[in-house]
Amino acid sequence: MAAYEEFASVYDIFMDNMDYDMWVKYLHDIWEKYNINPKLIAELGCGTGNITGRLAKEGYDMIGIDISEEMLSVARQKAVDEGNKNILYLLQDMTEFELYGTVDVILCLCDSINYITDYDDIVKVFKLVNNYLEPGGIFIFDINTEYKFKNLLGENTFADSEEDAAYIWQNYYDEDERINEYYVNFFIKQENGLYERTEECHYEKAYKTEEIKKALNEAGLIFEACYDAFTFNLPNEKSERIYFVAREKGKILGGI
Repeated sequence: MAAYEEFASVYDIFMDNMDYDMWVKYLHDIWEKYNINPKLIAELGCGTGNITGRLAKEGYDMIGIDISEEMLSVARQKAVDEGNKNILYLLQDMTEFELYGTVDVILCLCDSINYITDYDDIVKVFKLVNNYLEPGGIFIFDINTEYKFKNLLGENTFADSEEDAAYIWQNYYDEDERINEYYVNFFIKQENGLYERTEECHYEKAYKTEEIKKALNEAGLIFEACYDAFTFNLPNEKSERIYFVAREKGKILGGI
């Protein structure tokens, strides 16, 4: 069961409560705080392009990268429908992504980092980020916290329904492995009026802040700060999402 195959077709339906405009505003706040004026931006794990598309509309040249062909298909169609020509979408695994050159900012949002469940792969991604950032470029990413996995998701069942789709989400969190598993049954209305049932399985790893800092250091990136999501406050024991800001340093020191 691959993640985001069937979900891609209804992702935006069930995520319509997400305030993506607020997410983009927070990115601007971070750029202002760190005196960054980016022109070319890459987003890892861009999904259906909700962040990538909004930034492109603001005039930024965007590269969206995702491992799901289905998610990118939705993203590309949205770009066509909106007349958005400032986006290059690439079908790539973020642990092996390749760009044609360096960019000013790299983003990895919506807990995409949590989907990388092996620490060595985290370091691998961070090394690629360091390689493709302009000298002094900024890397902004977020993670779901162990608090969220353990206390909010836990061993619970969630459900939602819309006019043409519904889902049942069964969640399990393994505290020893720090792996969050969720099995989702989707019921998607077909052209004949019947609903087709499909199932997907997703895995996310809970990383501690110190693990992320260690991985950044191993990759040659400078850790700048981490924040309780959408604020500039330090993370606390009940933070559900943490944003990290890191800076490229290798090419400043003589190249890599």
